[in-house]
Amino acid sequence: MNLNERLNAFSILGEILRDVISGKPTKYTSSMDHLIETQHPKNPWFTPGNVRMAIKSVAEELTPENLTKWTDPYSSLNKNYKRMNVGVIMAGNIPLVGFHDCLSVLITGNNLIAKTSSKDPDLIPFLCNILCEINNRFNDRIKFTDKTLSGFDAIIATGTDNTSRYFDYYFGKYPNIIRSNRNGIAILTGDESTDELEDLGKDVFTYFGLGCRNVSKIFIPSGYDLSVMTEKWHNYSGLIRHEKYANNYNFSKAVYLVNKEIFTDTGFLLLREAMGLASPLAVLYFEYFSSEEDLLVNINNLKDKIQCIMGSGFIPFGKSQSTDLWDYADGVDTIEFLLKINSAGIL
Repeated sequence: MNLNERLNAFSILGEILRDVISGKPTKYTSSMDHLIETQHPKNPWFTPGNVRMAIKSVAEELTPENLTKWTDPYSSLNKNYKRMNVGVIMAGNIPLVGFHDCLSVLITGNNLIAKTSSKDPDLIPFLCNILCEINNRFNDRIKFTDKTLSGFDAIIATGTDNTSRYFDYYFGKYPNIIRSNRNGIAILTGDESTDELEDLGKDVFTYFGLGCRNVSKIFIPSGYDLSVMTEKWHNYSGLIRHEKYANNYNFSKAVYLVNKEIFTDTGFLLLREAMGLASPLAVLYFEYFSSEEDLLVNINNLKDKIQCIMGSGFIPFGKSQSTDLWDYADGVDTIEFLLKINSAGIL
């Protein structure tokens, strides 16, 4: 299977997903609608709305134009290397979070051995089944397992800071990409428009704030009035009716009250001044800055823990989850990693 065949298959997959999400009757509409509606009982965070949002995001990436723009810079993608077996251990914090790794392995012509997260075991295999129907030559290139990975030549693993140490121990001798905790941050100047502040709410609350690209901390100028920002987020007040989200909100609030800590309570989000980046669910950390120079030094010191930065001069507010195919997690180019292994003759 050459590159054009692989690109064409994923392009067709994108077209199918766009048709289904738009409500067009297709061969897959009924089964995908059923899949979307049945994720919530298995994983309460995977509401139908969030699953549809994730599928729509993938669908919008898989256009002929995007796929070509993404792959064109890699001239060696057209070469016929010996296929590698690439193991992928996926996270499950938000729906379909491991799809880009699957896509990267398959678009480079390699074999995929994937271990899905127990929190998201159905969605990616479903999309891969469609892919195999589009081009049955993918059948012998895709394998899913719920057991310990074996028979791989390289590994891509995503997890927490704790699991990344486990991954390092077991997979360190193989070519690898191992990802740990990262978070999105936002920088406010105080001159943001109403629309920009409303868009920042998307960065904070989309997928309940569970994604590594969600904003978990904001940096604000000294003296900034938090209510100017939070008053624009009332559209998200309904999150408090989600049982698990409310449990997290109530737990953090109780801890802060018992410890007599200062915080701001919007009724659905707690804001607390803190130095850390990774705020608990239903909590947004903030930190004041007095000069742009000091802020940039601070952020540079934290760069290994930052997934993305929202704000003027960075990613526009509201776009944290609107990634392109060439936006690689942790800034590590997955395609380049896989191509270098093959070209180096490691196999």
